[in-house]
Amino acid sequence: MKAIALAEHLQIEYETRIIDLTKGDQMKPEFTALNPNQRMPVLEDEGFVLWESNSILQYLAMKKPAGAALWPSDARRQADVGRWMFWERAHWAPACGTLAFERVVKGILGQGGPDPAVVAKGEQEFKRVGGILNNALRGRKWLAGNDLTLADFSVGPWMALGQMAQYPVAGLTEIARWWEALAALPGIKKALAPLQQR
Repeated sequence: MKAIALAEHLQIEYETRIIDLTKGDQMKPEFTALNPNQRMPVLEDEGFVLWESNSILQYLAMKKPAGAALWPSDARRQADVGRWMFWERAHWAPACGTLAFERVVKGILGQGGPDPAVVAKGEQEFKRVGGILNNALRGRKWLAGNDLTLADFSVGPWMALGQMAQYPVAGLTEIARWWEALAALPGIKKALAPLQQR
């Protein structure tokens, strides 16, 4: 979702290929040849294959002049943006992903209902890392300051699942403000459109 959102934001033409997880398409040899991790997304660009969503974000940003502002060249600003991209993979994605898997994905895959113990642990972790994000956003328009960056495209799209996955967002007003502004961007809106139809 975040790679598509950035491509839309930067007006990069792309073609999508659907990988049906319910049918195990990610396990097929032709997909495994592209990504041995058997996960999405994967980018193919004229023979160049790249996996890991945050690496794809960096690559897309460097392909367009408009993307330069999203991945700043100043060492400290770039490190700040990178910090949030690493934080997203290490902390935010696991917290959001636990609740999304238990409350949304399991039902889609026919794996039964949510496990209450896993949900409780997921909610506790979401509140912890959500507090970190909420505090970081205080006094800032965007995650890494007053300019939109790849940090926003990396961390933000998880919030698109917030309602379906029932994230415990009470009191996280800075996250709500930030996500509302991010979700209003035309590229994000277009990328999220399929989710709105669920």
